[in-house]
Amino acid sequence: MADEKKKVPNYIKFIIGGLAGMTATLFVQPMDLVKTRMQMGGVGTAQREYKNSIDVIVKVLKEEGGLKFYKGIGAALLRQATYTTTRMGVYQTINDMYKTRTGIAAPSTAASLIMGLTAGASGAFVGTPAEVALIRMMVDGKLPESERRNYKNIVDALMRIHQEEGIKGLWTGCLPTVGRAMVVNMCQLASYSQFKNALHTSRLQMDGILLHTGASCLSGLLTSVASMPLDMAKTRLQNMKTPPGGIPEYSGSIDVLIKVAKKEGILALWKGFTPYLLRIAPHTILTFVFLEQYNRLYRLYVLGSEGDSSL
Repeated sequence: MADEKKKVPNYIKFIIGGLAGMTATLFVQPMDLVKTRMQMGGVGTAQREYKNSIDVIVKVLKEEGGLKFYKGIGAALLRQATYTTTRMGVYQTINDMYKTRTGIAAPSTAASLIMGLTAGASGAFVGTPAEVALIRMMVDGKLPESERRNYKNIVDALMRIHQEEGIKGLWTGCLPTVGRAMVVNMCQLASYSQFKNALHTSRLQMDGILLHTGASCLSGLLTSVASMPLDMAKTRLQNMKTPPGGIPEYSGSIDVLIKVAKKEGILALWKGFTPYLLRIAPHTILTFVFLEQYNRLYRLYVLGSEGDSSL
């Protein structure tokens, strides 16, 4: 008889977390490009470059071709392999440690928030270089020929950033990236655990994929609203160019938020919200569904157990 108390090894939790994020990214990469283009659409112009998400899609298809929606997919997958592998692995590990030491099956909201903050900060620091390369590669197509960086691929991007800007260049916008990730993961991971527990114990008594999908939808919506302004700041900082001996356009996240709000209006902080929601909500849903299913398959076929998931 299989030992139902068998645990998934910590290193497997990291691997499964990364695989779940990478699988989800393959589905949502086009909306990530749309969101990024809209966030950069007001830079240096008095008028909005794009009217809405549909306008971005039409212009990209007409001017750059359909394959452009997967521009930077290598960087996106590397980001998931670093960022999501770390954050999901850290979260699942400390979540299990909490349950083991306290004997509490469902961590409190406060405990879940702290776990989410810790996992988010860890993942963001590790994933920042790939994030910088991804943002630049997705925005490159909309820049004038003379201003394009023309990175060939993710390896070329990382090498050139290091050569041209030094090691610091790879961690451009690290603080806002970490700040955004802490907010995202505080909302996403913590709320997922809480929503999942609430839906399972409510009158609905959801279970299985329906439970995972329902909790993911609610988590994705909450996460989108809370993290959008910080995502805007991160995108502007990571794509910012500083002339030799010149003054950077932005000094930090707060400066970005203030300048964007003044020049483009307060609602510009949520510019690209629709594609952001259409990207982060499905990504949240797919990541957690794949995470739960990968964990279930590992327990079933490797450990020989039908044990409960880690989240």
